[in-house]
Amino acid sequence: MLKKISILLLLAFFIACSSTRNTATSKIPGARVKLTTDSGVIVLRLYNQTPLHRDNFLKLVKQHYFESLLFPRVIKNFMIQGGDPVSKNAKPGILLGDGGPKYTIPAEFDTSLFHKKGVLAAAREGDNTNPKKASSGSQFYIVQGKIFTDAGLDSVEPFRLKGR
Repeated sequence: MLKKISILLLLAFFIACSSTRNTATSKIPGARVKLTTDSGVIVLRLYNQTPLHRDNFLKLVKQHYFESLLFPRVIKNFMIQGGDPVSKNAKPGILLGDGGPKYTIPAEFDTSLFHKKGVLAAAREGDNTNPKKASSGSQFYIVQGKIFTDAGLDSVEPFRLKGR
């Protein structure tokens, strides 16, 4: 049985960089989204390098699109996936993961962004059915997986670039 986590509130807020703030997070650019679940709070940062995905996610947050949705796909040490509006009133046993707005977001790959634990990413269909690698209009996942040290990232980085 898949573990389900309810998104109770999703609220967008921006942290402006200013001389009055001395915290490290205020110096990192990008929008912040506070995701409150029945298992705790997650603060998401939306990268400026992926403006189409960032703006779409913020638009949906402002529309309260994600409120009371579930994370119907939870794979330990890999990822948790949410954003399917069908999950809001889903009956037990219903297949989830295909719902969403009737649009996709064009791919925005950036080699400076690394797919590691804590990363928020857009879900998409596989390359066979989606050769342009367009993302779902609403479904996202949060990478769980391994925590990398700087040395560990350095050892993985050359392989990642060669594999692209």
